[in-house]
Amino acid sequence: MLFVAESAKEKIEEIRQSENLTKDYFVRVSVTSGGCSGLTYKMDFDNEAQPNDQVFEDKGEKIVTDLKSFLYLCNTTLEFSGGLNGKGFYFNNPNAERSCGCGESFAV
Repeated sequence: MLFVAESAKEKIEEIRQSENLTKDYFVRVSVTSGGCSGLTYKMDFDNEAQPNDQVFEDKGEKIVTDLKSFLYLCNTTLEFSGGLNGKGFYFNNPNAERSCGCGESFAV
């Protein structure tokens, strides 16, 4: 399962509205190679499902990921911070053994 924090849900709705995206657009999350620690997160809006997609819904938001990425993302919560220490989406991932200082990448 993938989860969505209330802070992330509010920001997703705000972005969807500002970009004039319909509710047909969902959040696609994936994990790719790269970054200081070896793996990075990628997040975007999409409206086309792929054959091996894993689909989750939390707080009314649909989160979609490919099967390979899900192995790294299981039980992860998508969050949003608007604070002084950094603004943006971030992933609270219980599978990450370490992450880099900037928080952009992780390792398992």
